[in-house]
Amino acid sequence: MAGVSDLTLARFVSRLRKTIPLQGLVNVVITTNSEMKRLNGQFRGKHEPTDVLSFPGGEVGGLAGEIVISHEIAKDNAGQLGHSITEEIKILILHGMLHLAGYDHQDDNGKMARREHNLRKALRLPDALIERSTTEPRTTLRRAKTNLGRLREMQR
Repeated sequence: MAGVSDLTLARFVSRLRKTIPLQGLVNVVITTNSEMKRLNGQFRGKHEPTDVLSFPGGEVGGLAGEIVISHEIAKDNAGQLGHSITEEIKILILHGMLHLAGYDHQDDNGKMARREHNLRKALRLPDALIERSTTEPRTTLRRAKTNLGRLREMQR
């Protein structure tokens, strides 16, 4: 994908695996909004694209899970929030890996948010997804409200 190095992302996933306990491989797929809309509809009943989906590997041999990311939404968010698309994809990977590890921000009383916040700081990444969805965007980020609204819908 344009602007994103496979090697950089592979190194990032490897680094995350040292702090997030997962058994097996983690596949990261970067795809289109239309594919994300299809997957989100099929697996979550929401017929709109989303930024990231996580699919645990379960009993599949040697697979911890798969993280699917919308390149288009990541690119838009990166531009609106003032950081690189690589940083945005790293944030989405972090979020997805925490879900694969069993965290669920919808009903964990902030446990995932705290873990994501601490890892984001340690990895020197911009605002985490959960933090974005729980704080009011700054005036300069008004255009991001559409994407944040989608994220809030996901968290309900």
